Amino acid sequence: MNFIGADLGGTKLAVAAFTGDGDVIERDVTALGGREGGAVGSLVADRVGQMRVKHRSKAVGVCVPGLYRAERGTVWAPNIGGWDDYPLLSELRASLGGKVRVTIDSDRAAYILGETWRGSARGATNAIFLAVGTGIGAGILAGGKVLHGSGDVAGAIGWLAVDRPFKPRYVHHGCLEDQASGPGLVRVARDLIGPDLSYDGMLAKKNPEELEAGDIFAAYESGDRIAREVIDNAIELWGMAVANLVSLFNPEIIVFGGGVFGPATKFLDRIYAEAKRWAQPIAIEQVRLVTSSLANDAGLFGAARLAVLAAEKTPA
Repeated sequence: MNFIGADLGGTKLAVAAFTGDGDVIERDVTALGGREGGAVGSLVADRVGQMRVKHRSKAVGVCVPGLYRAERGTVWAPNIGGWDDYPLLSELRASLGGKVRVTIDSDRAAYILGETWRGSARGATNAIFLAVGTGIGAGILAGGKVLHGSGDVAGAIGWLAVDRPFKPRYVHHGCLEDQASGPGLVRVARDLIGPDLSYDGMLAKKNPEELEAGDIFAAYESGDRIAREVIDNAIELWGMAVANLVSLFNPEIIVFGGGVFGPATKFLDRIYAEAKRWAQPIAIEQVRLVTSSLANDAGLFGAARLAVLAAEKTPA
């Protein structure tokens, strides 16, 4: 039996057919191209439907950005217009037919399912996927089960309190995310550059409005002092976040992914050393920090895994 996985992001939709062992048979990527609301739902239904028919699949998994409200079958995706409470489950069931099993979950859940199925955490039952990109989130697998929380908000670790005093801007994206996400690195750099009249390094030559995380990593490699301060601060915060997760969940492995890892992969040893200062001492000795081996496909593999698990629970 073949399975269909679909990974919906803020700018594109990836759909693939998989074998039950997790081998990719065929994949397709479509840009959202400014679509919003029902147009995005129709695109998902169309692309998934075509792939399902072609590969004769009766089980589909879909991962979505934001929150999946399982009790209603709806999605809150703030980066897709008109998806405040979008009825994706009913739309897919109507489009694909009643004999097709449809499972939807958050991208956070899919990331860790993908990595424990075919990625860097293969076979682990207590594992965390720590995604650092535009935002910061975590997919948490504890005792072989993905943690969702009462409203599917579990894993929104961008809101971890890792600094003080409180700043009003933390309301919008959280303390950790404010400083240690991709945009967070840029925010910290701007905060440091503004009052430093003596600074004339690489980052000062960039238009502040056009500054990106990649510029900061490049400047770091050249020895730029502001870039080094920004990255050193982020390493400390990533280490504190790891320490908190390790002390709470005692995972065997933490997988780093997202657009920032990437260029921050080289800092894993320093992140672990920082985490070791803060974490529960027995738990930190039991955990490994690694980077994703699935990269941008972690969500796609995880979505397919959702379909496989659903088929195992309710065999045809």
